[in-house]
Amino acid sequence: MSYTNAVVVPLSYEEAVRRTREALAEQGFGILTEIDVRGTFEKKLGAEAAENVGDYVILGACNPSLASKALAAEPEMGALLPCNVVVRRGKDADSTTVEAIDPQTMVQLSGTPAIQEVADDAGTRLRAALAAIGAEPAGGRPQ
Repeated sequence: MSYTNAVVVPLSYEEAVRRTREALAEQGFGILTEIDVRGTFEKKLGAEAAENVGDYVILGACNPSLASKALAAEPEMGALLPCNVVVRRGKDADSTTVEAIDPQTMVQLSGTPAIQEVADDAGTRLRAALAAIGAEPAGGRPQ
């Protein structure tokens, strides 16, 4: 089972992070948490561990309306929130990967119609955000 949707873009890591934030906001998601994996590894495990992971951030994205519906249907769904979106780039990579959790994972754990509805909506929004990150901006190629 695939549990993420991803896009690989010819963008710098910094530009991919910026465009990811913008694309998520356009789809109604706010960023509740941010984990700088590389920075954490460097602090806790040393420079070599940080180099091995490369540039890597986990953004905890939440659409309040969808989260409210999910929690109303099943309070246990809070353990799966927020939706994690990863932006990562290895040290020798020419591109950056952006991937988001596939909300259908919630459905496989729950199976209730209300969770299916939330997962369908969240999945549509997250896939639209990923598509927007890779889309060419007005006036040319992705930066």
